[in-house]
Amino acid sequence: MPQDKTSLFNVKDIDNRFISDILEEVWGSLEERGYNPSNQIVGYLISGDPGYISSYQDARNKIQQIDRAKIIEVLLQEFYKNHQ
Repeated sequence: MPQDKTSLFNVKDIDNRFISDILEEVWGSLEERGYNPSNQIVGYLISGDPGYISSYQDARNKIQQIDRAKIIEVLLQEFYKNHQ
């Protein structure tokens, strides 16, 4: 099936979606274990100590795949987008 249009591919959008998906998974895992996800993720982002994130459902390994600064960048972009 031929396409007559050029498709645009935005790597940044894919990266942001990947990071959002990981955060959602980590959030759900922390909630299931009875933790306050917001407190735990903030603790991790500020300190860099992965001990703030439970290893339940591989949440710790998932969040460590992403640079902490990139997580903060995506969170700030989402905040800004939702508060315009």
